[in-house]
Amino acid sequence: MNERVSFRTIKDEIARRIGDKVWPPGTLIPGEAALADEFGAARATVNRALQELARTGLLERKRKAGTRVALNPVRQARLSIPIVGEEIAALGQTYDYALLTRTEHAAGPADARRLGVPVGRPVLSIACLHRADGKPYQYEDRLISLDAVPTARDEAFRSVGPNEWLVNNAPFSYAELSFLAAAATEAEAGYLALPPGQPVFVAERLTFILTRPITHVRMVHPQSHRLRTIL
Repeated sequence: MNERVSFRTIKDEIARRIGDKVWPPGTLIPGEAALADEFGAARATVNRALQELARTGLLERKRKAGTRVALNPVRQARLSIPIVGEEIAALGQTYDYALLTRTEHAAGPADARRLGVPVGRPVLSIACLHRADGKPYQYEDRLISLDAVPTARDEAFRSVGPNEWLVNNAPFSYAELSFLAAAATEAEAGYLALPPGQPVFVAERLTFILTRPITHVRMVHPQSHRLRTIL
């Protein structure tokens, strides 16, 4: 590689290998000297890249023990992604999940704007319903970048939802989260057993590994939904 390769290039490539499971959680990655040889960079440049990845929670560094991919990078990041089934169980209710649609396709202009990927890149579109004690709790409309998470292509998502699967299989660095009140679309109202146009509570989250988008999800709840969090 180019001798002037930047630490950002090294950082992004290592993050890609972690995200693509080339280096699964717990893997002892090559040492600084080996990486410096591979990338044609100074050890100081490699060290800076590894230090930044450690700060994001993707790597664990210990003196004399080397550098490993974090066993659970998601929980070591600054934000913890909640699992819907665990939310419902914490309420003392019975959780039920149903896959509604699953399609793999090339990102169109609307997908590209929503997920932050170029038009034409492969994406996976999933819609599913989460129930609590048999009643609609959350309608989930999700896009997954198959460039960022290629292993999602092989998951049917019939028995496990994309929320839980991604938490356990797609390390992330940070997420952008927004909340809004909206009127239920005809499809959302149908799945949530609401009249069309009924007010709903919506949370949207765009998740990244470094600067690379992983998934965008729109989570729609009946207006009675209450968000609980600990800061």
